[in-house]
Amino acid sequence: MIFGHFGDRLGRKAMLIVSLLLMGVATFLIGLLPSFATIGYAAPLLLVLLRFLQDIGLGGEWGGAVLMATEHATEGRRGLYSSFPQMGPAVGFLLSSGLFLYLTLSLSDAQFAAWGWRIPFLASAVLVLTGLYVRVTIAETPVFRRAMEEGTRTRVPVWEMVRTYPLVLVLASGGISLTYVIFYTVTTFSLAYGTETLGLASSTMLYCVMIAVAVMGLSVPVFAVLSDRVGRRRLCLLAAALAAVWAFPLFWLLDTGNPVFITLSFTVGMVIFAMLFGPMGAYLPELFGTRLRYSGAAVSYNLGGVIGGGLGPTIASQLLILTGVSWSISLYILLMALVGFASIFFLSEMHLSDISEMRSEERRLLSEDGIATE
Repeated sequence: MIFGHFGDRLGRKAMLIVSLLLMGVATFLIGLLPSFATIGYAAPLLLVLLRFLQDIGLGGEWGGAVLMATEHATEGRRGLYSSFPQMGPAVGFLLSSGLFLYLTLSLSDAQFAAWGWRIPFLASAVLVLTGLYVRVTIAETPVFRRAMEEGTRTRVPVWEMVRTYPLVLVLASGGISLTYVIFYTVTTFSLAYGTETLGLASSTMLYCVMIAVAVMGLSVPVFAVLSDRVGRRRLCLLAAALAAVWAFPLFWLLDTGNPVFITLSFTVGMVIFAMLFGPMGAYLPELFGTRLRYSGAAVSYNLGGVIGGGLGPTIASQLLILTGVSWSISLYILLMALVGFASIFFLSEMHLSDISEMRSEERRLLSEDGIATE
């Protein structure tokens, strides 16, 4: 909501720079935090504060990144352009997991606990400086510039977005929440499940996940480009249906404890994730008009993250504790797949729309507020 407000008033470029600096500085400072032995309870309190700042930066990052891509895209290539920021989770996961594996294998437990854990946080400065250079040099999107020149500046974007697109906001959040459920079930919950319940080595589980995420990263642009041809909605509906079908085989294969079957389970799950996540980079921005697009895309994306990513692993853990069987988690994935399918079903197809035109919904709201539009 914070970045959506200023992104729709001041522009996409400025907010991308702010979000990167907020995330980057907070991440780097975590690597410099004194230990509990040095400053006592101030250490965990500072860690929580820096994590909070990281997450605020993350909340504004995705919306700005995909808007810079889609609003710069040429006709018929919004899916392709938006696929580049959509590959970020895969690249980031592989970099962080690869570095973590290297450190845990090359350092003793004492060395890792003493100083090794700080290296990934300090090394993030390289990514921050690289990203900052790119964002300072890139131009503001032509779609936003044109909207500001020809239209009226939004006073309270989030509030106006809720008034203008209430149903779209709910449905978009429901659709994107499924991506979080799939991603965090595979990359977060399954790691703990494999090591704590099945007794597998953490390195084995991490290798399986990294292979699956690498395949996902390669699949994202494929499905994003395909959505330019066949439409976002159709592809997302197919992905939601496949997620429902794969909900039970995901854990059947995982429960075998065989690394080959586990890798197959994760890889199919992450390809389904890519089929849904790839088109969403262009689909969510297309659902909202230019004046309210940053707020609409960012809030729906992150609200879906709260539902699917924030609650998903917790719900899965509680189901396992209460039932003691993995099929209860499969039922939860099936339910969320049905929610995602229903949400996407009631959304409109937008891949052929002109995202630079003012939407009729926004004109109607402006008229109700007594603001003339051309």
